[in-house]
Amino acid sequence: MKVGISTFVTDDGIGAAPLAKAIEERGFDSVFIAEHTHIPASRKSPYPGGGDLPLKYYKTLDPFVTLTAMAMVTERLLLGTGVALLMERDTLTTAKEAASVDFVSGGRLLFGVGVGWNREEMANHGTDPKTRGKLVDEQLAAIKEIWTNDPAEYHGEFVDFDPIYSRPKCVQQPHAPIYVGGGEAAFDRTIAYGDAWLANGLPPEKLAPLMQELNEKAGREIPVSVFGGLPENLEAYRELGVERVLLGLETAPEKETLQQLDELAGAVETVR
Repeated sequence: MKVGISTFVTDDGIGAAPLAKAIEERGFDSVFIAEHTHIPASRKSPYPGGGDLPLKYYKTLDPFVTLTAMAMVTERLLLGTGVALLMERDTLTTAKEAASVDFVSGGRLLFGVGVGWNREEMANHGTDPKTRGKLVDEQLAAIKEIWTNDPAEYHGEFVDFDPIYSRPKCVQQPHAPIYVGGGEAAFDRTIAYGDAWLANGLPPEKLAPLMQELNEKAGREIPVSVFGGLPENLEAYRELGVERVLLGLETAPEKETLQQLDELAGAVETVR
């Protein structure tokens, strides 16, 4: 089982480059970076975690810029979006940005995607929250088309373009792996467009029946990564056959972040 890090990179925490170097030096296989283009002042959508929205949500850097900076100072670290909010993004631009990260990193992008929870945030991008799932499905289909064909063409209800040329292509073949985030509602999307399911913080006892349900529905075994997993659950995740656990790293200045990483690395070592 692989172990990586999931975190928010902000304008007042540790920088992207020193964070990436520290993660790689401690033997973690990957880092997944959160995305929010903005946070609406209205705060009508309740925070899924309960209580007030943590301040880190207001300060996130663009994930593709962040991952590019991380790519330049690392050699092996896999670089994930955790998750890219496609329904807030232009499809053609995102396809190029993601492929560019895979290209400049030598094939290290893990393309994590989701449909989001902040309805006001997506509405500010012109997205109807009620149809965001269908939109993301079309975006994923179109991005895969762009990544694997030249020229590429797609015609859907929300995404529609005639034949185009778009480079670079992903270094990874046939394309960078797509990790679909979400719960049971994301199963159909995972099966149709994904290479893995990115389960959000589910403890082992709740994850086990969902993994079985997903595999039965797909008719095949689908790799699972757990976003925001806890160190004390590593052995249980391993026994379930989880491919990767992403341990949550709280956003903090450099000194505090390095201390956290040392503690997490120590917890991983005890399991190994």
